[in-house]
Amino acid sequence: MPILTVPRILREKLGEEGADALVTLINTATEQSRGDTLTFVEEKFERRLSETAASFERRLSETAASFERRLSETAASFERRLGEEVTKLDRRITEEVARLDRRITEEVVRLDQRLTEEAVRLDRRITEEVAKLEVRISETKADLIRWMFIFWIGQIGALLGILFAFFRK
Repeated sequence: MPILTVPRILREKLGEEGADALVTLINTATEQSRGDTLTFVEEKFERRLSETAASFERRLSETAASFERRLSETAASFERRLGEEVTKLDRRITEEVARLDRRITEEVVRLDQRLTEEAVRLDRRITEEVAKLEVRISETKADLIRWMFIFWIGQIGALLGILFAFFRK
């Protein structure tokens, strides 16, 4: 802001050229002061900006390191937990396979025993039926032989009767 007027007393004492020189001096000093103040404020602002940026970078690095550490800890925790769960499931699967294998073995033994019992029962029944059939066949043979004997006796009797009748005449 330049000085436009110089008081009259000062103008009379200094003269017109002196007053103009004084105004120029004051304006130059004001401009110089303004430039110095602006430079000082810029430097202070830059320093503060650098400090804030460094502080922000440090905090960002600390936060990133903290997150990285937490991520590593969480990942390790999950890996450990996953390992435990896999071990539990593997143990459970092994137990279930063993239990099912025992059950299958028991069922096979039970079915084999039942099959053996059924085979023995069927063999006994077949034997009984065969014995009954043999008895029936032998009875049928006896009846057949008896009837054959009766038939041949009848045939011989008829033949003898025909022969006696033929030779008697």
